[in-house]
Amino acid sequence: MRIFSFLLIITGIFFLAFGGYQWFATENAQKNSLVEAQELLDASASSEDLSTSADIKPDEFYPETGETAGILHIPKLDSDLPIVEGTDEDELEKGVGHYKGTAYPAQGEQIVLSGHRDTVFRRMGELELGDFLTVKLPYGDFSYEIVDTQIVDADDRTIIKPQGKEVLTLTTCYPFNFVGSAPDRYIITAIPVKAE
Repeated sequence: MRIFSFLLIITGIFFLAFGGYQWFATENAQKNSLVEAQELLDASASSEDLSTSADIKPDEFYPETGETAGILHIPKLDSDLPIVEGTDEDELEKGVGHYKGTAYPAQGEQIVLSGHRDTVFRRMGELELGDFLTVKLPYGDFSYEIVDTQIVDADDRTIIKPQGKEVLTLTTCYPFNFVGSAPDRYIITAIPVKAE
């Protein structure tokens, strides 16, 4: 019985250590991506100031999978999250994933950003209708107002579809505190804020 108890304790310690390592690795990857994103935005701003203009146009902005693309700024949460092209596990470990094949701001179609509920999007449930989101890219900053939230089945693919207009869609697993593979997805829909 003592050997069995000892094995249980060792197994528990192993899982705690492994979980701690994963958390540390993810936090570190996100910090590195955020630094990279800020450097990308700063370099773009500098080139505009010096009029050597790298002049990136919205219809020419197509990052490669795994590349850092910009920053998702969430004022209510006082949060800046790196946006990385792609939504595979490698990309989502680095930050908010941009769903490949969907648009970027000013491209006139649906923009889909996804993130893990236990890392970058852990506080998404705090956002409400009327809150704002800003997508910062090398070619500009784009603000959106949240107009809808919904919960759909994890297998529901009707959320990602041509809209015929610019719409920002954020997706994450739901329920937020579910242990294991969550059965649903939490969807936030936001529309562009018109400049006055």
